[in-house]
Amino acid sequence: MAPAAVPLNIKWLPLNSKLKAKSQLQTSSRNIEFERVQLPEKTRNSRVLVLGGTGRVGGSTAIALSNLCPDLRILVAGRNREKGEALVAKLGGNSGFSQVDLNDQDSLQTALQDVDLVVHTAGPFQQAEKCSVLEAAINTKTAYVDVCDDTSYAVRAKSFMSRALAANVPAITTGGIYPGVSNVMAAELVRAAETETEEDKPERLRFSYYTAGTGGAGPTILATSFLLLGEEVIAYSKEIRIPLQYMVFRNLPEVRSAFEILGVPTVSARFGTAPFFWNWGMEAMTNLLPPEFLRDRSKVQMLVELFDPVVRAVDGIAGERVSMRVDLELSSGRSKVGLFSHSKLSISVGIATAAFALAILEGSTQPGVWFPEEAQGLAIEAREVLLQRASQGTFNFVMNRSPWTIETNPKELGLGIYV
Repeated sequence: MAPAAVPLNIKWLPLNSKLKAKSQLQTSSRNIEFERVQLPEKTRNSRVLVLGGTGRVGGSTAIALSNLCPDLRILVAGRNREKGEALVAKLGGNSGFSQVDLNDQDSLQTALQDVDLVVHTAGPFQQAEKCSVLEAAINTKTAYVDVCDDTSYAVRAKSFMSRALAANVPAITTGGIYPGVSNVMAAELVRAAETETEEDKPERLRFSYYTAGTGGAGPTILATSFLLLGEEVIAYSKEIRIPLQYMVFRNLPEVRSAFEILGVPTVSARFGTAPFFWNWGMEAMTNLLPPEFLRDRSKVQMLVELFDPVVRAVDGIAGERVSMRVDLELSSGRSKVGLFSHSKLSISVGIATAAFALAILEGSTQPGVWFPEEAQGLAIEAREVLLQRASQGTFNFVMNRSPWTIETNPKELGLGIYV
């Protein structure tokens, strides 16, 4: 049963100015006001285990869940007890720490006993050989969501569909910010276009991502970036799968899932960062280091340890702004755009992931393993609710607008007339 949603509005406006403050998330630089979520009675006090909770993404997710739903019982899970207990002290009495070894299946299944939902944030997902957490979740009949950003891992997770169905376990893979929120933005753009007219068909979908530095998201994101450099980049052009050699493109799972699920014949994803010399550095690494090196997790970890201090220093200057833009081009030549911008990736990724976790607890996900843009993974009537929650704290969030309305500064005279 999906949560009650406000009516889907084809022409969305920025949402951050419309939210009523009910709780506040303390951050190092400011307070962000949030609308608290009232879960159904049977899931209001659910036990949620955040695996990788001592990392930047997991910690941010735990904080967001605690602020959005104070009644949830949150278990921060990881290998570092000191970090875990420090976070638990901040979260308060409705939380605890669980020491878990991701590589030990018995440890995983023990940790998931009596847990209602596991949120898997313990990356990097690149070059991982097994979906151990998903398998443990199915074995213990625990609902599941991950923040996977790797195509191979996501496809492997989908291979557990029959087992999840048999165990009556709802699961979402790639349920973070990008991929995740970006998938839902794309799905809504396509749905709106198809609702307006049957003749005007979606023809091209572009995901464009930007972060300042690493977005303050920690060494795992840096490792992910290096590992992605070793992968062949796949995009789709007129339903033909093509490899791309340009550094700006990235091999991200939303390209494949959007192509297969939304039926858009041409799909690609690209990524850029600042300062500009990071883009040059990534391109140089792609050209100088063999793919085999960049696919070796142990060697990539050595690169992370080498570059991390420099990256941290630059991040302190560059900030951690994040922006996502999804462009949909239609057969008539019309275009529609979705835009999401937040000043802190390290905060927004947690809010986005928490939004998916809450959707599962509200009953918006059917048993099985789903991508965010699949209606069984996130009910269509629940999409706008998720996007409203995920966009809290953004300084710019718009959906289904013509590109010129966000690339210029038009003034509305009334009756839909702009100058």
